[in-house]
Amino acid sequence: MISLLTGLLLPFAGTTLGAACVFFLKNELKAGLKKSLLGFASGVMIAASVWSLLIPSMEMSENMGKLAFVPALVGLAFGFAFLLLMDMLIPHLHLDSDKAEGMSCGLPKTTMLLLAVTLHNIPEGMAVGVVFAGMFSRQTQITAAGALALSVGIAIQNFPEGAVISLPLRSSGDMSRPRAFLYGMLSGIVEPAGAVITILLSRFVTPFLPYLLSFAAGAMLYVVVEELIPEASEGEHSNLGTIGFAFGFALMMVLDVALG
Repeated sequence: MISLLTGLLLPFAGTTLGAACVFFLKNELKAGLKKSLLGFASGVMIAASVWSLLIPSMEMSENMGKLAFVPALVGLAFGFAFLLLMDMLIPHLHLDSDKAEGMSCGLPKTTMLLLAVTLHNIPEGMAVGVVFAGMFSRQTQITAAGALALSVGIAIQNFPEGAVISLPLRSSGDMSRPRAFLYGMLSGIVEPAGAVITILLSRFVTPFLPYLLSFAAGAMLYVVVEELIPEASEGEHSNLGTIGFAFGFALMMVLDVALG
């Protein structure tokens, strides 16, 4: 029970700690540091998608022989399609952008900023929930240590995300520090909420675990390709994003193999 509670709360704690940077830093993150952190988050999410989600999905389907890739392929495609659909439908606004995406509406700017981050946190919450659901179903491919490794990796990459949200909200002059912190923290609440819902439904989702694992991987990869990597690569000093990516990928790979 302790490991489950820890695993569920770690990603949210990472976002909260990152958002708390608004109390210690005066201005928005410098461009070079922001690129490094976004690249780092991209590396963590891609490594988590491969080692914690796609590989276990294919291992669970070994009884299909040479077609063991099918559940992983199908889930991956549906994960991409789901996030693409959400991106097109849910009104949201990305930082450093004045053009809202999704369906047109009259929501305040801060609300749409929060929706953008919340939308991209959904796959991470799903990933944690599905992995723990697999652990409870006594699937030998998923251990408690492996599930915890995924939570640790997501928590680490959530730290820069929390800072990237709260600091610009504060530096724009529209919010006090406590309110900017609250918005940054709340952007991560969807992760433990989504994980808990998935775990509560574990008895029903167990037969579909290979598909759900790869679905979460597809959704996470969509976020990386659509948002994180472009933001880390645009403009000058894009090599900092590349270096951050390498460190993030390597760290998540080590965590998953060493703890899994």
